[in-house]
Amino acid sequence: MTAQSYDALLLLSFGGPEGPEDVVPFLENVTRGRGIPRERLAEVGQHYFLFGGKSPINDQNQALIAALETDLAAAGIDLPVYWGNRNWAPYLVDTVRQMAADGRRRVACIATSAYSSWSSCRQYLDNIEAAVAEVPGAPQIDKVRWFAFHPGFVAAVVDRTVEAIEELPAELRDDARLLFVTHSIPTAMNDESGPDGGAYLAQHLEVAAVVAEWVALATGRDRAHELVFCSRSGSPHTPWLEPDVNDRLEELAADGVGAVVLIPVGFVSDHMEVVYDLDTEAMATAAKVGIEARRAGTAGVDPRFVAALRELALTRPIEACPAHCCLPRTKA
Repeated sequence: MTAQSYDALLLLSFGGPEGPEDVVPFLENVTRGRGIPRERLAEVGQHYFLFGGKSPINDQNQALIAALETDLAAAGIDLPVYWGNRNWAPYLVDTVRQMAADGRRRVACIATSAYSSWSSCRQYLDNIEAAVAEVPGAPQIDKVRWFAFHPGFVAAVVDRTVEAIEELPAELRDDARLLFVTHSIPTAMNDESGPDGGAYLAQHLEVAAVVAEWVALATGRDRAHELVFCSRSGSPHTPWLEPDVNDRLEELAADGVGAVVLIPVGFVSDHMEVVYDLDTEAMATAAKVGIEARRAGTAGVDPRFVAALRELALTRPIEACPAHCCLPRTKA
């Protein structure tokens, strides 16, 4: 498919609450089918209440849509950009209804997740399939595959990392540890990710290595780096990818590490897992153990990242994921 083959672009995302009254209903959507009591969901949602019950993800998606529209116009491409969510308004099925009513027939879809796994890729494909089945006259929707290795994404992460290093005290910059952070998932889900298994972890490790290499070139200094995880949830008896960022910060402090840069390489924008799990919890842990920590920004609306999304969706064929890729045998 080329830009001329599509008559719309769709941004597909997770969704988030817009106010305190939305938090528990939103979490019910996220955890539907797991039988979690409402009172437990209210406890889980406390980090949303710290931010007035509003997730930053919706505003960030609107900013990304505006940036995509600007980028499309600059490239001479006249396409509308729609927005749908998995767990909150605007719900995907409602957006598909709107696209059908508008006469859209072929739509290129970008999900706000850069890596392979059931929850970050395959589930979005399932969401699309279900929404299309529910809407008479729904357009064909082709989802862009994972995109973490695209130079536009990597370059944005590199620049945000260099900026964070420069915010550290001068005497600590050269030896700062680079902690690449992503959302933890069950180890079984990682084992099933990608067409051959293990893709979620392997992709993150490779991207982290590339970013660390580019940062070394930009700063003239090699720094130790590693991958850590945040946002673990679910049963404590289910193995998830480790180490947790807070546990690792405590270990690094005990080893004499004086400074770290937290790089949320697993996220494309500063949503709740970043502003709470990193900016709030991890920063508090770093302060407690005496480590100077700075958090790198995400790709967000960096023009190179936005152009990369447009390129992936519209200027090269969209490759379908293999049928056996990221099968949902284990769900978070």
